[in-house]
Amino acid sequence: MSTDKGYSVATDAGSLGSTEEADRQAFASDVGARNVTDAFRNYVTRLRGGEAGALPAVLGAVILLIIFANASSVFLSKGNFANLLQQAAQISVLGMGMVFVLLIGEIDLSAGTAGGVCAATMALALNKNGNLSQALGTGVFVVLMLLMAATIALAVVSKLWIPAAIVALGIIIAITHLGTTQLFAMFLSVAVGTSIGILIGFLVARVGIPSFIVTLALFLAWQGVLLKFIGTGAAIPTRNFNLVDKIDNGYMAVALAWILWAAAMLIYLAYTGYRSITRRRQKLSAEPLDLVVVRAVAIALVTGLAVFVLNQDRSRTVFAKIQGVPWAVPVVAVVFIFWTLMLSKSQYGRFIYAVGGNREAARRAGIDVKRIRMSCFVICSGMAGLAGIIGASYLGGVPSDFGKNTDVLYAVGAAVIGGTSLFGGRGKVRDAIIGAIVIAMIPNGLNLIKNISSAYVFIVTGLVLLVAASADALSRKRAAAS
Repeated sequence: MSTDKGYSVATDAGSLGSTEEADRQAFASDVGARNVTDAFRNYVTRLRGGEAGALPAVLGAVILLIIFANASSVFLSKGNFANLLQQAAQISVLGMGMVFVLLIGEIDLSAGTAGGVCAATMALALNKNGNLSQALGTGVFVVLMLLMAATIALAVVSKLWIPAAIVALGIIIAITHLGTTQLFAMFLSVAVGTSIGILIGFLVARVGIPSFIVTLALFLAWQGVLLKFIGTGAAIPTRNFNLVDKIDNGYMAVALAWILWAAAMLIYLAYTGYRSITRRRQKLSAEPLDLVVVRAVAIALVTGLAVFVLNQDRSRTVFAKIQGVPWAVPVVAVVFIFWTLMLSKSQYGRFIYAVGGNREAARRAGIDVKRIRMSCFVICSGMAGLAGIIGASYLGGVPSDFGKNTDVLYAVGAAVIGGTSLFGGRGKVRDAIIGAIVIAMIPNGLNLIKNISSAYVFIVTGLVLLVAASADALSRKRAAAS
């Protein structure tokens, strides 16, 4: 009997060992590419499967660069390079917010005018020493505060604690006249945007109204609110407020730009290298270390060259120097890093992709789909508030038609051109930045060519967006077929 038991134990142990070995062999291919060559082959395979990513946008940027460089000698000048980055900053930030809405298969047509309302609130607070009640009138101010308070309740019911806290702080700033301080006034802009996002998200995710209808209606409504805040044909100046004005008009010191660049490159290399090494040791999927190094070197070369060019004197007179990286660049970079980490390294980011990929499957997996959808609209409108600050800085004020023309179309176009799918479930924050640069290049380059009508700006931009949307649809179809 004891022999049989011993045999049974030995057999079970042997079976267990063979099972573990079989499991290790089965998942051996899950460690990912082992070197740069394998990574390149995998990338080619993904391209053939319809996952083009940001490649079409990069190729489009290169083609536009060649065309405009040949058409105008000014296009590749140091001064125009800085102008291009400043022009793309607002679209980049608005586009990054739009990525979250597109990832869940929705759209927000009101982001442009919502950004105008946010910027106008900030500008009024600054110009009236934080006294919004005086700037708007007691009745309008009370309605605004009540609406923001109502959105706090909606956020709490939906367990969106951070947005609720942001809007609550915004109300405190408005009531206590703290908006006279520029940082608080800018925070107020983001708080108003967050409140707008809560309202939109509730109507779409909780009530069930299609996002196209909700945001189209609010696109018109916010234009009326802007006219009420500012007045027809008027504008609220922001040029006299140094901190706001410098966001998209000021430049970093040369030494500071190099220090921040070096620190960013070292942190990036250390983080990606450590992640590759530790995950490989744990037999998990990870990029090969040599690929990490090659990519870090490439990024360092490209960004280092940009910093070098921007740090050169680009003034046309001998009386003053204009040099340094525009402050808008690190602002966009910080926002990009934050949302990239949120999407790629957090459970929340995985939930967003799950909801965008298959809403019903996500619900059955235990994900609070309504809460995720609502939060994406909050992020989009909150980013619209930040984009409104950048736009006000660039323009030197907030006109009554702020954001009602092409802002939201450019934001959607930036995300789609960069590689984010209109059908949900596929895209990255970087897509908005790449697409924004492509979109900014079109008017920038065409305006430098003599005898070119401004009509061509809209025509070319529309065609580029059409090509990007077509490529997205075709790649989806090809991926489904494979």
